[in-house]
Amino acid sequence: SKDTFSVAIVIDQAMFREMKLPLNRDGFKKLEEALQSFSNPEVVFEATGVYSRRLQRFLDDLDQDYTCLNPLVAKKQLDGLRPYKTDRNDARHLAETQFIMNRAITYKISPTYRKLMDFSRFYQEVCKDVATHKNRLHRSLQLVFPEIEHVLSNTNNELYWSVVSQFSQATRVTRECTFDEVVDSILKGTHKNISKARAEQIAHSLYSAARLSYSAVDDDSPVYLQVNHLVSQIQEKTKLKSKIIEQMTALARELPEYNKLLSIPGLGARTVVSLIGELGDIRRFRNSNALNAFIGIDLRHYESGDYVANDHISKRGNTVARKILFKAIQNIASAAHYHPNHINDYYQRRKMDAGQYGTKKIAIAAIHRLIRTIYHLVINNQFYDYSLATKG
Repeated sequence: SKDTFSVAIVIDQAMFREMKLPLNRDGFKKLEEALQSFSNPEVVFEATGVYSRRLQRFLDDLDQDYTCLNPLVAKKQLDGLRPYKTDRNDARHLAETQFIMNRAITYKISPTYRKLMDFSRFYQEVCKDVATHKNRLHRSLQLVFPEIEHVLSNTNNELYWSVVSQFSQATRVTRECTFDEVVDSILKGTHKNISKARAEQIAHSLYSAARLSYSAVDDDSPVYLQVNHLVSQIQEKTKLKSKIIEQMTALARELPEYNKLLSIPGLGARTVVSLIGELGDIRRFRNSNALNAFIGIDLRHYESGDYVANDHISKRGNTVARKILFKAIQNIASAAHYHPNHINDYYQRRKMDAGQYGTKKIAIAAIHRLIRTIYHLVINNQFYDYSLATKG
């Protein structure tokens, strides 16, 4: 749990000792003493998110083998033994069933993968923050100057944020500033080098939009302050996203699979480092089907009597990895115009056969092929080769 962990020591299927220790250095010291009092002890525990990470790190530092059980697996194994569920009983049942369960030793991954995973989770949280701020900014702009959202075709870059932060108040454009002042503000407000002609074009669009706009709030409304705050937050977190990807790339370059995955047409550095961060060391999976199950795109089949349900993916797995892979299929399809690959060949063939229906299912089927390709390249330490892939 958050502060403590329960320990049960079972010898020859008989309870030897139970204790409850603090989840800190003192508790780990007592656990180390207990482990060292036995020869070749078997350690099994249930993963409990961030709380079990400290115990796992301690066992790694101790070079102690262990079995870290997925909570769902642990529940299925102990369902018949949990009429009265407590942390103490869970520890006891895990130890007692270790004598009859053929549990595999957990594969120990390099610290680099752990860092990449933490970076990936951090990156996803920042992405969510950016999306939230953009939604709030849209709401605020609808109150003060909704037409400004149509001044530029791209509303997701530094130039747009600069224009919004300076001219979210329509009266500033129509009354307070001259045309030349608006142009100069646009030129100075962005870090990108844009021409004066481009700045004048934006200024003309601003004037047209400002003349049509009718604000829902007064000129001294706090909504304008909110707009500037949201823009600064979006700019700051967008820069943070780029910084995180740079650090992830620097870490991932040390790994042998980085360049192998980059060789797949359509997969860029951002996608590759995000995938490695979410999937970890792929070598720990016994086959590509196990990797499918980890991601949650393994099929669930149900039939009873004459009734046969449509197959659906389980979605019991890594949600972020599924999202990354789904977007990767679109990138692979786009890159296929210049860099052909067998995954897009399959994707386009299935789409033509299905017409406009079932495109998501086809994308999932393409993800299966992509996963098998990724697994093969990593396990065999190979680069992607279109000619070999089409023969296979």
